[in-house]
Amino acid sequence: MSTRALRRLKGKQRGQEGLDFGDLSLGDSPEEQAEAEEHLDTANVANVSPPSSSKGSSRKAKKNKAQKNFSNIYELICDAENEAEKVSPDEEPERNKASETKKDDEKDDENKDQKHQEESTKSEDRVKKKKKKKKTKTPSEDGQGNGVATDNIDLLLENLDQSNGVSLQSDDCGGSIRRSVLHVEHRNLNPETELKRYFGARAVLGDQRPRQRNRHFHRSTWMTSPKESWPRFSRPGISMTLLESKNGIHCFTFEHNRDYQQVQFKFLDAVESMDPNNIVALLQLNPYHIDSLLQLSDVCRIQEDQEMARDLIERALYSFECSFHPLFSLTSGTSRLDYLRPENRAFYLALYKHMMFLEKRGCPRTALEYCKLILCLDPDSDPLCMLLLIDFLMLRSREYKSLLQLYQDWEEHRNLSQLPNFAFSCALCHFQMSQQEDTDPEESEKQRRQADQMLQSALIMFPGVLMPLLDLCTVQPDSTVSSHSFFGPKSQIGQPPALAELTALYVGRTFLLWKEAAVMLWLEESVKEVLHRVDVKDPVVEDCQNKRKQRYQSAPRNIHRHVLLSEIKEATATLPLEVTTQPVMGFDPLPPLDSVVSYTRPERQHAGASNESTLSLFFRSLLPNFNLQGGLRQEDEMEVARAGQELNQEVNRLMVAMRDMLANIRFQEPPREDNPYRDEEEWD
Repeated sequence: MSTRALRRLKGKQRGQEGLDFGDLSLGDSPEEQAEAEEHLDTANVANVSPPSSSKGSSRKAKKNKAQKNFSNIYELICDAENEAEKVSPDEEPERNKASETKKDDEKDDENKDQKHQEESTKSEDRVKKKKKKKKTKTPSEDGQGNGVATDNIDLLLENLDQSNGVSLQSDDCGGSIRRSVLHVEHRNLNPETELKRYFGARAVLGDQRPRQRNRHFHRSTWMTSPKESWPRFSRPGISMTLLESKNGIHCFTFEHNRDYQQVQFKFLDAVESMDPNNIVALLQLNPYHIDSLLQLSDVCRIQEDQEMARDLIERALYSFECSFHPLFSLTSGTSRLDYLRPENRAFYLALYKHMMFLEKRGCPRTALEYCKLILCLDPDSDPLCMLLLIDFLMLRSREYKSLLQLYQDWEEHRNLSQLPNFAFSCALCHFQMSQQEDTDPEESEKQRRQADQMLQSALIMFPGVLMPLLDLCTVQPDSTVSSHSFFGPKSQIGQPPALAELTALYVGRTFLLWKEAAVMLWLEESVKEVLHRVDVKDPVVEDCQNKRKQRYQSAPRNIHRHVLLSEIKEATATLPLEVTTQPVMGFDPLPPLDSVVSYTRPERQHAGASNESTLSLFFRSLLPNFNLQGGLRQEDEMEVARAGQELNQEVNRLMVAMRDMLANIRFQEPPREDNPYRDEEEWD
């Protein structure tokens, strides 16, 4: 008879010992401990043992516990099978009887033991996993864990997108490219990332060590890095609120509190005074006022202080980012800001100006990231018309596949082929891809054919681009090209005004990309092929001519705004009179006609002398009722008008007198000598 059967006769079945659960360190949850207690209760009910045997078993359990620190109660009797206990001869007949009567019970008990062992192994695995976290993992385990973690992360992201309704696919915004082409990454918003890629981290950072003394602790941001030279940041009174959330799109807006509104009114007074010193004085009191920073940045840029101008724009972006809403995201592509609200326009302009500084600094990849960010804030209306710029930045940063994918996906609902910049840039993109060394010969030939086809179509649709482009590239065209009516001066004169504006904008911005020798040879071949198609009267040529006459009659307001912000001389010269005749402010160029105004500026009764420039103050001091402390009094308006009339009369009289004097002046000729033979040395 086995020891297991003998112990069952004595009531020493597994799980019947009186164990103290508080002393065992199982590491399991309370729910698992409750299940273990239930199993023990059922075992006690099934097999009732004498009191003496239960006492003995409890003593043995405590002894085993003192010898080993088990993590499971079912392991307490595992070593008992290896150590056979000594049994008295009187108990031998009892063993034989028990072996015959308990065979059926053994099968059931063995099944129960197997279940208990499986549960015990599971609990042991959990405890071991917790302990293994503190130890170093093997490469195989790390690889498997990373794979599972990435799968779990992907599943979580998909669930979040489905729960929020953010499928990133809409007809108005370019379908599924929102993730692939216009997706913004935080690390690409930092220009140091691109500079490190070009020159290395040591050349960019150097031996920069933060100063511990007198150090200002700024909030960490994504768009800008706070500088120690900046004033201590205090909230200027700007906040962001969530207006609505619909179909996974969150619409936000900036808001100004009362104190900020008062500062804004003072800023408008300073702008009207035409004196930059008033803006500087306002910034000394409010160092993070947004519009003052933008306007003073333009002044510094005009004075060729590029470093100070860029620093002011970065300070404005830092102030904006510190006021972001917790749900506002720069990278999700689901956050929207309405340009119709004046409070939001400053954020658009700050991003645009910062992007242009980055492009001039030699960071086109970072500038492209900001361009995508501006486009994602309002992709439907595109208030700053970033579609006229994104192709140039993609070519500069050599993102050729992204440009072609953007053109392919947005062409259906935006008609990008009708813009000169996309028509020529996509052709140039195919040509650059065909010139890459790592491409296959077949793929290179395919890209070259595609480039030739697209460039010929662009030249036929927009013939007015060729001659200005060659002029800026300092290339003398062939006489057959310059004298031909299709590319000659007639093509320049016959362009619609809107098309002339788009053409001048593209040529003035991207002519440097066409200066390469290989690109010029390719352009020359395409021009000859286009002239041949024009001479044989290809129907495509006449079709494109009709399209040019019907379209491009007037450009929308956002294109005019983009031309003003670009400051390209060739493009600004083509602006219509209704744009050039009105004043343009750097902090809000060409505001929308249907603006949503949240607060209005109170009317001023009189303008103080402190807000006026020195020249206007000098002319006003010539009046007899000049008052340095204030403006003109109402009772003196008649006297001022009378004095003005008298002054005009006196000026007219003076002009008449001077005219008469000049008319009556006659010069007398010197007297002639009667004796021509007179000696010159002879005295009278």
